[in-house]
Amino acid sequence: MVESCPIGFTLAIAGSKFWDPLTDAQKRNVENWIGSMNDKEMPNTNWLWFRVFANLGLKANGSEAYNMERIRADVEHLDTFHRGGGWNNDGPGEWYTQMDYYSGSFAIQLLQLLYAKLAGDFDPERCELYRHRAREFALDFIHYQDPISGHSIPFGRSLTYRFATIAFWSAFAFADVEPPEPLTWGIIKGLILRNLRWWSQFRHIFQPNGMLNIGYTYPNYYLAENYNSPGSPYWCMLAFLCLAVPEQHPLWSSEEEPHPLHPQHGSSLIPSIKALQQPKHILINSGSHTYLLSSGQKCHYPLKSTQAKYGHFAYSASFGYSVPTGSHTLEQFVPESALAFCDEPDGELWKLRRDVEEATILKIPIEISGSDNKSELPVLRSSSRPWKNVKVTTWLIPPTSKDCANWHIRIHRVETGRWLQSAEGGFAIKGTNEVDGRFLLPLANSAPATTGGTQITSSSALVISPRAGVSGVLELLNTSSRAGKVIEPDANSNLIEPRTLLPTLHQDLEPGSVTVFATGVFAIPGENLENWQEGDWKAAWGRRPVVPEEVLSEAREGS
Repeated sequence: MVESCPIGFTLAIAGSKFWDPLTDAQKRNVENWIGSMNDKEMPNTNWLWFRVFANLGLKANGSEAYNMERIRADVEHLDTFHRGGGWNNDGPGEWYTQMDYYSGSFAIQLLQLLYAKLAGDFDPERCELYRHRAREFALDFIHYQDPISGHSIPFGRSLTYRFATIAFWSAFAFADVEPPEPLTWGIIKGLILRNLRWWSQFRHIFQPNGMLNIGYTYPNYYLAENYNSPGSPYWCMLAFLCLAVPEQHPLWSSEEEPHPLHPQHGSSLIPSIKALQQPKHILINSGSHTYLLSSGQKCHYPLKSTQAKYGHFAYSASFGYSVPTGSHTLEQFVPESALAFCDEPDGELWKLRRDVEEATILKIPIEISGSDNKSELPVLRSSSRPWKNVKVTTWLIPPTSKDCANWHIRIHRVETGRWLQSAEGGFAIKGTNEVDGRFLLPLANSAPATTGGTQITSSSALVISPRAGVSGVLELLNTSSRAGKVIEPDANSNLIEPRTLLPTLHQDLEPGSVTVFATGVFAIPGENLENWQEGDWKAAWGRRPVVPEEVLSEAREGS
């Protein structure tokens, strides 16, 4: 089924090279193979597009094996996946939200754009609808790429497809869709090329025989899904759809332009903080850090490491995300950008957020620095139940001021009917030094940042990594008794760095208690800032964000 999609697409655009040379017997073999999908039961997901393209390939070459009724029925059903603004669920259910890269570059938006290019002769209205939705989606999707490095924010499953995350932009050019303002072909060209340049620095994505391996920036089977095969990484080739675009197309004739949020522009062409209602994300570019806050997504079927791939509070273009390596102790569960709980004193089995009962994007007023005016800041509120007698309500808050550009805030209200250990992590960061590859050690206050190290207090934990930057967490409420700790997650748990350290906050909770946490999460990505060690990261760490009183009052009072 899977292979039928690229085969059908190839036959549709290059039949003279791949269909015409076949003998009649060979053509019948192809017809019998991919045409047999028309009477088969298909997964009720993006896979339905595979059958559409099998039929398009046969139709383009005059084969009688194609089925127009099946094409129309499939695309009409696939349209029910649309939730608004160009965003599609990976399936028809209203009871879950799963909008990862399959909504855009890996499948749905990409295949809608290819359909718009190939089906105009018999389905012109739908083709125009797909172009319109692509323009809507583009204004959201551009926020998922780091303006400086070009790396896409890792989120969701199938990330072994690597630079396929930017395939939407290649398909945008292939379908010749006019970019919506303020986007230009020069900007789109830059989105594609910067991402490929970012990937070009990682030589360990290749096996010794030259083939791509399963993993991300290095071979990693903890990341893999059970449907991965040796050929899976080659879905990255979707990124090269733009090579089918004629050389006179403005994608090629335009000069490469920086991302709309690149500092080079002076003033941003698009908002630096944007709340997206459909995927339940808040996209943030602040303090040279590109990341998203997330609540409400989940995979609608059992998936390896689903808590890590969909349930974390934050996902970063600079630090990636971490997956569990086993089921014994916190170091294997890795509570990176997560609040983990354990109801056993020995701390063996931990629960991280997987299923969210509700997720809502709110707006709270904040004061604008140097002005009497106020602005509205999006806040993502959600609740979950790790056990039936434990309820956790969480508010995720973007940076509240320019002075605190490197901070975001998480407020949690934990109501528990059982004794619990709790541990909350910030961003996992490269945890080894550049000299001998050993773990970073506690850092003396007078030591320069270039040496790297860790700092722990009664209410905070901080990791200064010589190459990767700074990652820290801090309890913002004086009434809390949380303790800072830096843990050593298992090797190969993180997508980007094989050995990381994770700043965390810990507290035990008594049965029948209601506890409110206010976590300040601090991050400076080293890859985007030259000489950041000599800069004012210490001053930035010292500028503590103010917890919005409106949210804090709601957390204390409950609902």
